[in-house]
Amino acid sequence: MTRSAFVLLAMLLTGAAAPVTTPAPPAKSGAMKRGTADTALAPLSVSLVEKGRTLLAERQYDAAIDRFETALAVDPRNIHAYIGLAEAASGQGLHGKSVRFYREALGIDPNNREALAGQGVALVQRGARPRAEANLERLKILCGGPCPEAARLQMALNAPAPRDNALAATSSPPKP
Repeated sequence: MTRSAFVLLAMLLTGAAAPVTTPAPPAKSGAMKRGTADTALAPLSVSLVEKGRTLLAERQYDAAIDRFETALAVDPRNIHAYIGLAEAASGQGLHGKSVRFYREALGIDPNNREALAGQGVALVQRGARPRAEANLERLKILCGGPCPEAARLQMALNAPAPRDNALAATSSPPKP
């Protein structure tokens, strides 16, 4: 793709009226910081996440995943797109994949309470209770008191352990 075609595509995706300049490559001496405030995200990326959230609420997981992935293509710093992907993966029963997407969100903002709680719930569903409990302890420190994210994770930890369906299918029924 030529530079002018790239600039035109970037203008269309971001709604920019002026030509977009190519950002300078990151300095070699330090790691590039991935996280920024939501207000610094590309508006198209934010809009796509909102559409993805609507689809997620309707349990249209594949369509929601498409929106979240497109949001990340527009702006890879969008934490909420990673969280949306994690929630869609959980909705599909893919808890390991969900943990990975939450880890990506936490790579951008290690103190994101929504991502910490979501990752903790996914860890509980995978049977990794000690790691989930570590997330809960971190949430308690970050919240400095009661908060909905810590309460959500605490409820997941207090719930009975999920039963393996394969094990349930092979076990014999109780004798009278």
